[in-house]
Amino acid sequence: MTNQTRRTILILLTALMMLILIMGGLIYLLAGDDIIAAGKRAVLRISVILRENELDQRVSDDQTPIRFTVQPGDNANTIGQRLEANGIIHDAGLFADYVQAEGFDADLDAGTYFLNPSMTLREVAQELRDSSFSTIVFTIVPGQRIEQIAETIDATAPYFTFSGAEFMGFVGAGAQIPYEFAQRNGIPSGASLEGFLLPNTYQLPPEINAQELRDMLLETFDAAITADMRATAAADGYTIYEIVTLASIIEREAVYADEHPVIASVYRNRLETPGWRLEADPTVQYGHPNAGPSNWWPRISVADYRSVNSAYNTYIHDGLPPGPIASPSLSAIQAAITPMETPYFFFRADCRGDNRHDFAITYEEHIANGC
Repeated sequence: MTNQTRRTILILLTALMMLILIMGGLIYLLAGDDIIAAGKRAVLRISVILRENELDQRVSDDQTPIRFTVQPGDNANTIGQRLEANGIIHDAGLFADYVQAEGFDADLDAGTYFLNPSMTLREVAQELRDSSFSTIVFTIVPGQRIEQIAETIDATAPYFTFSGAEFMGFVGAGAQIPYEFAQRNGIPSGASLEGFLLPNTYQLPPEINAQELRDMLLETFDAAITADMRATAAADGYTIYEIVTLASIIEREAVYADEHPVIASVYRNRLETPGWRLEADPTVQYGHPNAGPSNWWPRISVADYRSVNSAYNTYIHDGLPPGPIASPSLSAIQAAITPMETPYFFFRADCRGDNRHDFAITYEEHIANGC
């Protein structure tokens, strides 16, 4: 090889090296941080792969929910440390490494979550990427007293940030009921919101407070009771408060919704016929001295019909009781407004053991329906 050839090759190699350096410099200037981040992720990914089995370990089998909040600005390290401190994961460092290695550390979403120690670290990390799925599932069962609804709040801890007692402060007797709602529904001063917390299963935001829960339930009730329903009740001489009172009794009497209109007809027939009382067993239970947290609906005897000295006892008082005795379903409310037209004045549990009722026009028929 001649000196000239060597010189040419050297010049070309030098130019190639200069080009590589220039290109490398440009790449670094344009994407230096990304390159460094990718390098770090690669190192972290190798570290995580070596501990892959730990990602699917659980702290325990305890599925008791733990309320956990990610604040705006929290990073993976901070979140991991608090997860470990709360007993949700076993290793804060592995959590931080895992989310950074996967590249979704920036996706950890501020909000409230309900986690538990039976979740794997991998499951916890995935859960924390979207707080919109964190809701409180809250069910009001038809026929529950207002105290039972408060007990449900306490039983759902730690989902709610308030107690059943705090909720009762907004819905119980003497609570300050929104004026327009009370006026619209004929609720007397000092009355509770018994009967106006419409049964349903609700999806609630985790940060809801006691007053917001009350307001949401009242809005739901108002939306359910249409203008036509209100007009029909008024045309028959009933306020919505009276309708809900009657519906609450219907709800407590019936197991099946298809019996609501028939039972409603019995009570409307009694209410609208001089000389008749409602004589509804649930009204005796509501005011029974043994009714309480362990048994809000005690069994009653025939003697209780006359001996339970309560304003709600419709065996000893004419007309409707002072107010609702439970939360009626929309079906029971509709039945109270538009009952089936029947000649019945009596009903009793049938002898077939299917939780349905036999209906009768006369007392003699009613007795004959006995077992």
